[in-house]
Amino acid sequence: MADKVYPRESDDEQQATIPATPTPIPPPSPEKSLPVPSPSPPSAGTYVIQIPKDQIYRVPPPDNALRYKHLSKPKSRRTRLCCCCRCFFLSLFVLLLLLAVSATVFYFVFRPESPSYTVDNLSVKSFNLTSSTVSPSLDFTLSAHNPNNKIGIYYLKPSSVKHYYKDLNLCNGFLPQFFQPSNNVTVFKTALTASALELTTSVRNELIAAEKSGTVPFRVDVRAPVKFKVGSVNTWSINVKVRCDVTVDKLTAQSKILSKKCDYSVDIW
Repeated sequence: MADKVYPRESDDEQQATIPATPTPIPPPSPEKSLPVPSPSPPSAGTYVIQIPKDQIYRVPPPDNALRYKHLSKPKSRRTRLCCCCRCFFLSLFVLLLLLAVSATVFYFVFRPESPSYTVDNLSVKSFNLTSSTVSPSLDFTLSAHNPNNKIGIYYLKPSSVKHYYKDLNLCNGFLPQFFQPSNNVTVFKTALTASALELTTSVRNELIAAEKSGTVPFRVDVRAPVKFKVGSVNTWSINVKVRCDVTVDKLTAQSKILSKKCDYSVDIW
């Protein structure tokens, strides 16, 4: 029996019949990782700095380090004293500035003027120089002129009128209490008296010689507290002082004034 011969397949056909086996892909080596692309560098002059929030208040920037150090250290007693002095002088300056402004406004609104005084009469009723003990009595008349248009003057108590020969007080009196309106001239008369006044021999001889020569110098000092009425507002009390130098020709009731001069001043407090 003849052997059955099968034809032999070619190499190409044999390869086509062999099923294809997938080739496994080896896993990447752990030592080699994929490269991560680096970020692009920032542009020139631009920086981004991240600082924890709790360090913002504790660590100042380098530019403010000196200022932070200066403000954080405690102030000395001398520094506090200097601050108090500056505050005091600043407050004083502001107060003086306000007073200056108020005074300027007051002057331009009311135009205040000082009152004037003059002696109208000084008659000697009793002055007997035949004895060293005298009891002089005089009538003194004074005119007060208020030239202000919007300011009145209150003359208050206690007031005084003192009559002197040199430094010797001869007799005394006082002014009446009254109100003087604006643009007014008030004439008031007061009696000056004294009792049992002892004169030294030298003073008595000087008065006799002055009367014979026809020039007897006297001085009259007037002092009175006053208040000024500005509109409906009254000021505080101010002491007015008037000094009048008067010369008469003789020591009688018919004496005439030869010369007179009055000066005016005030004590604000």
